[in-house]
Amino acid sequence: MAELHDLSALEAAAAVRRREVSPSELVEHALDRIARLDERVGSFVTVTADAARAQARAADQAVLAAPDAAQLPPLLGVPTAIKDLNMVAGVPTKLGSAAFADFVPDYDDAVVESLRAAGTISVGKTATPELGLPCYTETDIGPPARTPWDLGRLAGGSSGGAGAAVASGFVPIAQGSDGGGSIRIPASVCGLVGLKTSRGRISRGPIDLDATRLSVLGPLARTVRDAAAFLDVTAGPRLGDPDARDALPHGESYAGWCDRDPGPLRLGRCAQSPIEAELDPEVRAAWEHASALLASLGHDVEDVAAPLPPQAVPHFEMVWSVSAATAPVPPERERLLRPLTRHLRERGRDVSGAQFAAALGALNVLARRGIAASAHLDAVLTPTLALPPQPVGWFTSDDDPAADFERQKRFTPFTAMYNMTGQPAISLPMYETSGGLPIGVMLVGRPGGEASLLALAAQLEAALPWAARRPPIWTA
Repeated sequence: MAELHDLSALEAAAAVRRREVSPSELVEHALDRIARLDERVGSFVTVTADAARAQARAADQAVLAAPDAAQLPPLLGVPTAIKDLNMVAGVPTKLGSAAFADFVPDYDDAVVESLRAAGTISVGKTATPELGLPCYTETDIGPPARTPWDLGRLAGGSSGGAGAAVASGFVPIAQGSDGGGSIRIPASVCGLVGLKTSRGRISRGPIDLDATRLSVLGPLARTVRDAAAFLDVTAGPRLGDPDARDALPHGESYAGWCDRDPGPLRLGRCAQSPIEAELDPEVRAAWEHASALLASLGHDVEDVAAPLPPQAVPHFEMVWSVSAATAPVPPERERLLRPLTRHLRERGRDVSGAQFAAALGALNVLARRGIAASAHLDAVLTPTLALPPQPVGWFTSDDDPAADFERQKRFTPFTAMYNMTGQPAISLPMYETSGGLPIGVMLVGRPGGEASLLALAAQLEAALPWAARRPPIWTA
């Protein structure tokens, strides 16, 4: 008999509407698995069991009182989790840092409001590295977030806790954010679908301090359709959003696009990046296999160059370090920051306002050129990462934050390009190493092109299904 955590988010919501399972049963199952198993995984930094149970009881009553199940919120009763960089009123939000260990916001982020309105029930806050800066999740306030495929290896970052939680069967879908790959990296490492949305697709309100415009919000899920369902309930602007995107035409949905034949497309494939990094042979083989599969599905696949040149890298690093330096850390708590964070903040403080503005301007120019160069393509295929999942401690092995940062660049040389361009990108868990570790491949769409990107991703999921591949902890 299937367990409740075998259900996708859409399947769980449908079962609630049919009264085959109650929201309370789904939430209790999630909380039980977290209580029994998360000590091994490190996916949650805060579990909000009492609040989740209260919301589940209210959802139970809503189901019983509804004269028509179709009138219920679309994801009513589905357990989810919020990344600990995003605000939930009254819930500790530690930002992965001892410097914020006692911070409790008094407001919800817009994405949290949207998920709650859709009926999802958050069971807690997922682990993230300090201020979301590294591509791995090791902190001073909790254990490392580990991929359940090999508990000696990291779950990636900065949405590492979210990836570990979904891959371990704690929740079917989780919210993440992505400023340089932070959804797609853990998706690849944990064997999940990870969707980095277009800039402006999901509101970052009500308080958005990201002057770089690099970071966006999106889902980590086990299926393409669940990722689309997340987008259906969170996409859309809020008043004052600087990069607002138009909604889909009336009557359309992102989940509906997953049922469309994408048709023969013109696709690029690229295994180059602005960063000099060696591609693992098994990662390259996965990218080659995905290229051949796309061609066999009737798409025209051609080799293309990376969208950004090497000179984009120092501009990105300057902008990234300034974003670290401007994080509002109380001066008396600077001593609590990790070495990498202090290193990046020191670099950022050495940048003048004029230099920062020039770097942002240069990135904008280079991004426009990159988008123009690929305007004839419907999507581009790249590896998600250059390497398979890495062991706990691999990035920090020599206590040198500069070397740590260089390792991160070699590990994930592809993802940040598309934060610079603002394009949507999705990592798909199509392959694995000879040792059974997940390998993701990434599809990058046109600006604002999530709908057609999801249609293509769903076609690949149908052609090479991954739902039956589950880590050992799944049956625990």
